[in-house]
Amino acid sequence: MDVSFLGGPQPQRGIGVVAPFDFALDRELWRWVPDDISLHVTRTPFVPVEVSLDLARMVSEHETLREAVRALSAVSPEVIAYACTSGSFVGGVAGEMSMTTAMTQAGEAPAMTTSGALLEALRELDVRRLAVITPYTRSVTDSLEEFVRAAGVEVSGRSYLGLTREIWRVGYRDVVTMAREATAADAPDALFISCTNLATYDVIPQLEAELRIPVLSANQVTVWKALRMIGKTAVGPYQALLDPAARASLEALSALPPLPAAPAPEPYAATAPAGEEGPLEAGSAGPVFPDDLGGGRQAG
Repeated sequence: MDVSFLGGPQPQRGIGVVAPFDFALDRELWRWVPDDISLHVTRTPFVPVEVSLDLARMVSEHETLREAVRALSAVSPEVIAYACTSGSFVGGVAGEMSMTTAMTQAGEAPAMTTSGALLEALRELDVRRLAVITPYTRSVTDSLEEFVRAAGVEVSGRSYLGLTREIWRVGYRDVVTMAREATAADAPDALFISCTNLATYDVIPQLEAELRIPVLSANQVTVWKALRMIGKTAVGPYQALLDPAARASLEALSALPPLPAAPAPEPYAATAPAGEEGPLEAGSAGPVFPDDLGGGRQAG
């Protein structure tokens, strides 16, 4: 079969992505990207440190970022995205702006970060009160809260897992549990799911329908902002930040009486009661969000 008439592949516009060495969710980023855009991903050098404030500082050092941007310059991306939430909020609002400047100066394309994209998304949705959930330790979560507050947004509630490694293994069940905890006490304007190493694409519409507020995630806002900078739109049906129909639906739902609180899952026994064989299946009680939608499940 002669395929020469096809004329070769269609032209692609490029986005450069700088990610930490342990980033494991390349496929997650691609799900928000339209077909005529390519992602060119590079990683920062490996450092033998667990997820912590120290690691966040190491993977966001200006020289590290400059080297990564220079590596990406070979493919001439139109914009450079630093895809790491903790690395871009650890230095505060001023630190995030300094990182963006350093990356822009190192290459020939404008640059942005995940945390900077979060602040722009909050302005886009006019969010004044934000609930946050993270896979991080308390100290890293505290740093995120300080960053958001410094930008003029109140943190109404939060929940975190306390993990220091292999965050990509966390399943949607844990994300949903944290989201309910962070929004239970007070009614925020939106929810933010932090960490680019945490899978979120499929869970966002489910949480928005249940909580009746926009749900933002680190990877979502990163791709949204990067595409916006080159005049493109992210692909995310039923996600309020990206889908005007979804946003309008949430505004309509917010005028309705609140839903009753979701029942807490019943505790399960580690072993079967007397007279029964085998252990009881974990997660057999309460609402189920299948882990096969993305990522494994890790105790934490």
